Amino acid sequence: MANKKISRKELLKSPDEFLTLSSRAAVFFGAHVRELKIVGIAVVVIVAGYLSVYAYMGHVNKKGQEAYNLAYNALTDTAEPGATPGEEDLKAAEDLFEQVINQYGMSKAARLALPQVGHIKFTQENYEDAVRYYDRFKEEISGRKDYEDLTSLALASCYEAKGEMEKSISILKPLVADPANPFRETAMLNLERVYRLDNQPDKAHDILEKFVEEFKTSPFLSMAKARL
Repeated sequence: MANKKISRKELLKSPDEFLTLSSRAAVFFGAHVRELKIVGIAVVVIVAGYLSVYAYMGHVNKKGQEAYNLAYNALTDTAEPGATPGEEDLKAAEDLFEQVINQYGMSKAARLALPQVGHIKFTQENYEDAVRYYDRFKEEISGRKDYEDLTSLALASCYEAKGEMEKSISILKPLVADPANPFRETAMLNLERVYRLDNQPDKAHDILEKFVEEFKTSPFLSMAKARL
């Protein structure tokens, strides 16, 4: 059956498709103008909120870095080259680093202040608190393996100083077992020392043999050979 031919008169009678769509859009926007205004306002609020948070974080990071620099200078400027800061100097620096953590906790500098306080606590032989600060720092930099491994070395030293040799060994062994660990050389020497302190001379000897075999250019090679 042949298609029925549409007359010119009928074409003139039918509404233009574009005009139909335009009229429908006008009706839709007219009916939903209140909702659209609300959506528009919400978008503006979200964007403004993002920009304000971004600006605030920039301000916090700047102030936190300034406070961190002040604390770091207090720690390093009080001692002569090669000397150890006195107790009062350490306490003053510790208080300043604590201010960075407490007042600018959302800044990047606050994260870096944690191991500084941990180090000061360790120097003061306050090993329990040192562990607490190093643990907090390790949580903050989770996923950054280089920082995690370095912090693990510090934690192992804390437990060694506390006399908890098994805990120290459990931290050091994974560091030694990882060939890609950039701190493996130091970890091996630390593990050997802890094994000796824990009355495990055979294991300490094994570590030294591996060290001599693997780190032939190490500045600690002669020391390791002397211990064998």
